[in-house]
Amino acid sequence: MIQDADATRWPLERYRDYLHLLARLLLAPQVQAKLDASDLVQDTLLKAHQKLAQFRGDSDAELAGWLRQILANRLAGEMRRLHGPAHDITLERSLEVAVDDSASRIDAWLAADSSSPSHVLARNEELLRLAAALARLSDDQRMAVELRHLKGYTVKQISAQMDRGETAVGGLLRRGVKRLRELLGDSSSAF
Repeated sequence: MIQDADATRWPLERYRDYLHLLARLLLAPQVQAKLDASDLVQDTLLKAHQKLAQFRGDSDAELAGWLRQILANRLAGEMRRLHGPAHDITLERSLEVAVDDSASRIDAWLAADSSSPSHVLARNEELLRLAAALARLSDDQRMAVELRHLKGYTVKQISAQMDRGETAVGGLLRRGVKRLRELLGDSSSAF
């Protein structure tokens, strides 16, 4: 259990871009008009800060999982608010699964050959770097890269979602991946 004096050991702010990436992946386009991913992330971090003393983990990976669970709970609350007051445990569970699935896709994208503790730590750092780098892309490049590489959409599906030609989407993907490589350095195996 974390004591108040240990709160600085867990800098929650460094997870902002990661949580924002997960929120963007979870929010369907029609819901994005009603719910802002930035607001969800802010609420998640506020709730985590308020409940930090209840966090029982002792690793960055456990902290990331705890934050993902809070994000799923916040999103479920917002979905209930939008779609009616009835508490639907199925919705909450399905959102927790969706958050975990999105996190797993991101992790698989960055997967290392080994799962030793040092590799797990390095992969966690790479995950946070990737989320921060994605946040620095233009909105269109970020959306195209996320849809292609993190949601598995085809160029045709991205084209329809973004209401752009396939050639334009291909350009966004090329420029977005090139910029990510620059931001991450050539050390990232994800690209």
